[in-house]
Amino acid sequence: MTPFTSQDLRKGFSSFATGVTIITSLDADMQAHGITISSFNTVSLEPPLILWSLKKHSRFMANVEVGHKHLIHVLERSQEAMAMHFATVKENQFITIPHKLADSGLTQVDGCVAYYECETVSVHVGGDHNIIVAKVLNLKNHPERDPLIFARSKFVGLDMASL
Repeated sequence: MTPFTSQDLRKGFSSFATGVTIITSLDADMQAHGITISSFNTVSLEPPLILWSLKKHSRFMANVEVGHKHLIHVLERSQEAMAMHFATVKENQFITIPHKLADSGLTQVDGCVAYYECETVSVHVGGDHNIIVAKVLNLKNHPERDPLIFARSKFVGLDMASL
């Protein structure tokens, strides 16, 4: 077998199309933060579990440790700019972003396809990332909205009406 570089692996991984999510959480001072994640996956219906991964040394990690709540937003196909906005760390992330406070106190970005309010139940080390397993506590779904997809390092829309 021919050895491959991390760039080769990254390019190979990009062939797997995935949905795009933003995860919002609160820090120790109850300030809202958000991050773009495409490593979201369902795990179990009973109990309702999801997983996603985050770089081990991310500043966001302290906000999603075991017992902490977070809100996962499945982005709508027109929300590319929002995905890019939350892909980089910045102060006052929500100033220009339409949002509200959810009943849970977490920041909820407007116009998404689905929302999953979660609580982290375990964190596992997976190479240079942590794998966060979370229990879904509440959800909202808008099946009339089309999701944003990321594949081959590009955003693409998915027209659910054509399926």
